[in-house]
Amino acid sequence: MIHAITLCTESIDDKEGAVRELKAQLDASLPLLRNSVGIIACHYEFVLSGMVKTVQEALPFDIVGTISSAQTVNNGAGALLLTLMVLTSDDVQFKTVLTPSLKTESGRKIEESYKNALATNGGEKPSLIFAFAPFMVENSGDEYVNVLTKASGGVPCFGTLAVDDTSDFRECYMMYRGEHYRDCLAMILVYGKVEPRFYLASISHNKILDKSALITSSEGHLLKELNGRPVSEYFASMGLTKASETSYAMTSLPFMLDYNDGSPMVSKVFIGLDEHKNAICAGAMPEGSTLYIGVFDKEDVLLTTGQAVKDAFAEREKPSLLLAYSCISRSMSLGSDIFAEADLIKKENAGNIPFLIAYSGGEICPTQIRSESAVNRFHNNTFILCAL
Repeated sequence: MIHAITLCTESIDDKEGAVRELKAQLDASLPLLRNSVGIIACHYEFVLSGMVKTVQEALPFDIVGTISSAQTVNNGAGALLLTLMVLTSDDVQFKTVLTPSLKTESGRKIEESYKNALATNGGEKPSLIFAFAPFMVENSGDEYVNVLTKASGGVPCFGTLAVDDTSDFRECYMMYRGEHYRDCLAMILVYGKVEPRFYLASISHNKILDKSALITSSEGHLLKELNGRPVSEYFASMGLTKASETSYAMTSLPFMLDYNDGSPMVSKVFIGLDEHKNAICAGAMPEGSTLYIGVFDKEDVLLTTGQAVKDAFAEREKPSLLLAYSCISRSMSLGSDIFAEADLIKKENAGNIPFLIAYSGGEICPTQIRSESAVNRFHNNTFILCAL
């Protein structure tokens, strides 16, 4: 069984004070068991000040996670906040893994890093993979997920890509053992008897427009043709020519992909057009998939997230922890009320189950579990929750 403890500090520069504060919160909780690991989410200022490195040096377990624009735990919420969820157990083990730079041959490096980690652990297959990566324009999160799924034989994979509050996402770091990276992926391999449950919220079905199109030409995250015609013509038919010519102007209009394999639709973000008027998306757009456009707003964000949270708390077996990530595009729809999704968890959490929720630049979560194998997907515009 895994137990969890949540910690937080607002101190960016007072390293001794922050360590005292975090250790006091840790000491006030249950004692650490035989095996422990930490999952971190914080503003990038905690990296630049050296606080993340200091915290790692002060605590007796590996800490892995990503930069986020805002985060919430049981005892705190804020943008300028360092949050930490500590997982600890006597019968579940945690192994942390760091890949080399993913600027080239990212798929091969992720697969080799995973397999090398297994080899040092007697070849035993983990029960769950937590994955954390920086936001890299040149790479697709879909590749990360697909490679891990294939290499692991379908082990459930849950995680996030970093996101910050800069205009060009220049501080989107992944953090591993006190260091920070712009081009590496980190994993926590979870070994032992765990039964994770996953919940997703994207967009209500009545917010998806009826008009669909078949993806007939694409290259990774570049969408080139729909129904055999240039994507720009599709935008024109939908009255979206002007919006498509401005970067991120269509974040409230998610692309919903039906892979036509019986699995649920997955949401992707349109970023902008390249010089050839191909659509640049924040995830792979595989040929043969059917594309729909949705209409995103605050009311639907809270409706869909609220239902996912209620489903998690409605289970007969109450979880020992909740780890959640929400796409930064959802916060844009929330306006100034950026902690509204976290408040939904707080409202349902009468038993005070330890939880951490942070914003994300891309979400990794299974849509289904079939015959002990997960259908892992990379998402945008999505709220994801792992209950353990």
